[in-house]
Amino acid sequence: MLKSQIDAISVKDVAVSDFPTLDSEDTLSDSLALMRKTGYQEIPVLEGGAYVGMMRYSTILRKKSASPDAKVKTFVSGLPVVSEDMEITKIAEYMVTNNCRQLAIVNGKKVTGIVFRTALIEIAARMKSLKDVKVWEIMTTPVDYVKDTDVLATAIEDMRRLDIRTVPVVNGAGKLVGVVGMKEVIDNGWKAGERSIGGISKSPSANILVDSIATTAVLTVDWGDDLEKAVNIMAEKNISTLPVMDGDDMVGILTEFDIIEMISACRERDQLYVQISGLEDDDKIYADAMYSDIAAAMSRISKIYKPESLSIHVTRYNEGGDKRKYSLIGKLFVDGRTINAKEIGWDLVDTNNNLIKKISDSVINIKDSNLSFRKRKK
Repeated sequence: MLKSQIDAISVKDVAVSDFPTLDSEDTLSDSLALMRKTGYQEIPVLEGGAYVGMMRYSTILRKKSASPDAKVKTFVSGLPVVSEDMEITKIAEYMVTNNCRQLAIVNGKKVTGIVFRTALIEIAARMKSLKDVKVWEIMTTPVDYVKDTDVLATAIEDMRRLDIRTVPVVNGAGKLVGVVGMKEVIDNGWKAGERSIGGISKSPSANILVDSIATTAVLTVDWGDDLEKAVNIMAEKNISTLPVMDGDDMVGILTEFDIIEMISACRERDQLYVQISGLEDDDKIYADAMYSDIAAAMSRISKIYKPESLSIHVTRYNEGGDKRKYSLIGKLFVDGRTINAKEIGWDLVDTNNNLIKKISDSVINIKDSNLSFRKRKK
């Protein structure tokens, strides 16, 4: 029912026709200034008026060193494009796969509009069927956070390492006091005149204390709230992240990305939908082994509950020198619930295996236990 309601809405209904663009000859400094001015984190890049790709802020974050004068054309990302007849659930799938907020609507070689992730959230806010879904069923847990005494560089490194856009801020007692998002990073992470953009975490402006720039008027939801309430808050207040509370304790985080994943999971598929995103080109040789291990685990899980979709996002970062470390975040939709797991390790295939084992163990716990959510969390 949710899929039919969502896909009854056309791309034209959610398209934005007034949007910024960059020329391929523009510089990174130009792109940052435009992102800061417009709030866009992905901006279409044109060459002679023709679409060639998107300039993404996340691409800049991953670069260890880049000159402000470097040309945009060397950093363009080949994100998938949206057609005017595409289903909304398919657009959601693209956004999940590529962890992006904006996608270009392209007709031939011309960009005719932009679809925002927020527009899909507004669609979800109108779906009354979300009343039956609870926040705890799709929230992400455990929560990554920074301390109010940390500097901006720490928040930036966490965002880069985990490929996330917003980080909660806690005080010395571990209580939520604010959030730092990509807007604060864009506004404060690099200043004109500094020599490096990509090495943003080492720039002078990155020494700003987190508590001096964090948003402190934080809206939250309770873990037992209906998802409809949370989605309406996101849509009405135009925010992407809601910390999830159990009393005074932060027990999870609900983001627009979680909602988009749910919309993507609504797509009709003959088989279990498995999605691995974020693999670097030289890591794709391990994809077959990862999918093989996933298939074996899902076969075992299907004897307990029928899995609906599984998404795994991979982030690779350097832990000093040439040593690569991997952070994997997995989300399985099964039996009307969402199971989250996170794993970090040096070997990609082994880390994936450990992640799948965590997810499998959680499915077994659901079957064998009648405990409440609070007890399961303990």
